Amino acid sequence: MEASTTFSGLDGHVGDPIRLGIVTVSDRASQGEYTDQGGPAILGFFQEAIKSPWTALYRCVPDERQAVETALIELVDEEGCHVVVTTGGTGPAPRDITPEATEAVCDRMMPGFGEQMRSISLAFVPTAVLSRQVGGLRGESLLFNLPGRPKAIRETIDEIWRAVPYCVDLMNGPYMDMNHDICDAFRPKTARRSA
Repeated sequence: MEASTTFSGLDGHVGDPIRLGIVTVSDRASQGEYTDQGGPAILGFFQEAIKSPWTALYRCVPDERQAVETALIELVDEEGCHVVVTTGGTGPAPRDITPEATEAVCDRMMPGFGEQMRSISLAFVPTAVLSRQVGGLRGESLLFNLPGRPKAIRETIDEIWRAVPYCVDLMNGPYMDMNHDICDAFRPKTARRSA
């Protein structure tokens, strides 16, 4: 996957340009031992679901806390991403450190993201209770962890993203217009734009 991908919104959108970050956390993918599948699954969701013009910036880093923290800080502070999503490194294995790295760079935590993602995944697999996914805020950016497998990513992101556009609104970010056939994002009526 390329380091940066730009997508120019669907016709008839009412949204603003948005910057998104994708961080794959994997020793083997970062060393080129296998092709990352998690990052492209997230990118695929963005392509299908977001109508606003958007740019996605991609990083693939090893399961090392400093590397994850550095990638997250860079995408928010230097690249100006409004939302940064990680994939991988959220289980109980010793090298699964993505939640700790995410918490370390966040100013405030958003516990509902982890709770909802585990709830969604439990409908598919009992091992969802082993996931330690978290969500939080750094400045005016939202960061959260997704599972590592493409199927689990789509099961989760299709649901959890329904809350993301309004969260970005509340943090003074750009208005993200969604393709409601893919992701029927929720906003109070007073916060909705119309064409």
